[in-house]
Amino acid sequence: MFRLLITGSRTWVDEKAIEEQFKLVYARYGHQVTLVSGACKNGADAICEAIAKYLYWEVETHPADWNAYGKSAGFKRNAQMVELGADACLAFIKDSSRGASHTAGLAEAAGIPTKRVLA
Repeated sequence: MFRLLITGSRTWVDEKAIEEQFKLVYARYGHQVTLVSGACKNGADAICEAIAKYLYWEVETHPADWNAYGKSAGFKRNAQMVELGADACLAFIKDSSRGASHTAGLAEAAGIPTKRVLA
């Protein structure tokens, strides 16, 4: 099973850009993909999860625990997702999103092939 870590801006709205990247993954791995997502209800995470479900990919969500960690919850969650490992990372970054850029940087540092898609 191919593990695809995604990260993205909460304000991301470009579904076509995500579809284009997912088509490349689907062409190679078909339904054998697990999408690893931070489970944000807005933006890139939500769009990615919806498209992944349409493609019959498994969706593994990792929501941030804002109550336990406050403002650092997103960064802690991002680090945990990277530590779990992935075969590739797609980062959908709009307006230099700190969270998505942070995750992409962690993935790159961990040796995970990472593609940054900018809006």
